[in-house]
Amino acid sequence: MKTIKLLFFVFASVAVMYSCKNDTKQTSTNSTATSTESAPEDRTGQAFIEDDGSTPNILQIAIGSEDHSTLVAAVQAAQLENALVNAGPLMVFAPTNEAFAALPEGTVENLLKPENKDALANILKFHVTPGNYSKDFLKKFKKLGQANNGYVKVEVVDGEPLIGGAKIIASVPAGNGIIHVVDKVLLPPTE
Repeated sequence: MKTIKLLFFVFASVAVMYSCKNDTKQTSTNSTATSTESAPEDRTGQAFIEDDGSTPNILQIAIGSEDHSTLVAAVQAAQLENALVNAGPLMVFAPTNEAFAALPEGTVENLLKPENKDALANILKFHVTPGNYSKDFLKKFKKLGQANNGYVKVEVVDGEPLIGGAKIIASVPAGNGIIHVVDKVLLPPTE
């Protein structure tokens, strides 16, 4: 029994010493300019932790998709990365680059400006619903509550669900929910 207690104490001591390891980090003190915007490497949160062992989350899948580079740029401009890596489950209606290109000329560029961050965040949150529902299951709904506290209308046309008038063209499961690729940018109602 004494041997077991001694071994336990030794392992616990090693674990404590290892966990208290002092990592040195280099910091630059030659800063000549200050910026009010956070650089991506300065940002913190779950979205910025590298994890190669888990099923890719919604943000990781979007980043890896050539058809969603505009969506990813918008998410980054609105600083909503952490929202898309939450445990979920989340359902994201992800417009393609083509869907963004169909907006009136200059709309995307205008929304990506720092002074329009809140408006952009509102639009992006209108594409996110709590839950993890298949395309077929969505046919059972009349409306969905969105992350911006609004509602998006669900219609069934020719046996296919339309979300705010957008057609689901593909569905991709993610570690924290599902991505429904849509052919249109969902715009929240203006009041």
